[in-house]
Amino acid sequence: MERRKFIRAAALTTAGFYISRDLFARPKGPVYGHNKMRFTLDEKWAKADVSRFPVKDCHEMVQDAKGRIILLTNETKNNVLIFNKSGKLLQSWGTQFPGAHGLTLAKENGEEFLLITDTDLHQVYKTTLDGKVLLTIDYPKESGKYDKKEAFVPTETTVAENGDIYIADGYGAQYISRFDRNGKLLDIFGGRGEGDAHLDNAHGICIDRRNGAPTLLVTDRTRNCFKRFSMDGQLLEVISLPGACVCRPVIKGDHLYAAVLRSPEMGKEASGFVTILDKNNKVVSNIGGTEPKYADGKLQPMEQAEKIFVHPHDVCVDNDENLYVAQWASGKVYPYKLSRV
Repeated sequence: MERRKFIRAAALTTAGFYISRDLFARPKGPVYGHNKMRFTLDEKWAKADVSRFPVKDCHEMVQDAKGRIILLTNETKNNVLIFNKSGKLLQSWGTQFPGAHGLTLAKENGEEFLLITDTDLHQVYKTTLDGKVLLTIDYPKESGKYDKKEAFVPTETTVAENGDIYIADGYGAQYISRFDRNGKLLDIFGGRGEGDAHLDNAHGICIDRRNGAPTLLVTDRTRNCFKRFSMDGQLLEVISLPGACVCRPVIKGDHLYAAVLRSPEMGKEASGFVTILDKNNKVVSNIGGTEPKYADGKLQPMEQAEKIFVHPHDVCVDNDENLYVAQWASGKVYPYKLSRV
């Protein structure tokens, strides 16, 4: 009898432990997203004094090897703000980039550096993590595609393993220019026009190594898609994302993340969300967007479903698979953090 009482008491204690643990593990507040890519939202992540460290448009973010989150804004009081993952401001610099737009982090000889595109100055800058300019790249005049620098409005870059720099002219003539690590033009492809090999609003670019040999993913925002090119500019694939006016593709592990500036077309203001694709480029989650649905293998049109974001412009994925979302024209707000659940 005493043994049975002991076993029953032990069972109740164990059950209570698991119930308590389950309650403790439950996320606080709403959970956003779909399938196994779901997140809680922290709109007050950044712990900075906006009067001293203002932002205008929060354009893009990256994480460096030290785990710091680096934000680029076109506010010339402080173009670059560097936070830890808890949102504490660690450093700020930069007053010379009025059109600061694209931010890429890469390595050279074991050292990290940044590439910043400026849409007002029509140039791309390679800098140290604390703001020293190492290289300035001007418009590709020698290509014969441009008759003046103002026609070159670079929005994004990506860097190959051999140091080649690819620049997307997303607000200009829509070409992808490839330079060597010293800023010498090597190649140019794409450009505005009809047909899949041409681009319209080539807002972002990245190198995709998820399936072996590297390829280029390029945004075609007004056409709601990403386009895959070989490293020498041959079109390989169109990844259709109906209803999603996507910004740059961001790859972490097997997944591709992208801010959707507007939906279902560019003319609808304050209609953004974040989309996540798997290794096979199937949409698996939309944060603030409609649940991804496929019919006969074809993705159905997507659009904003919840007013979480106004105009999300970029997604940074940290080493814990949490997300940081920078927004354009959204009331000069600091980035939001989304914690994986």
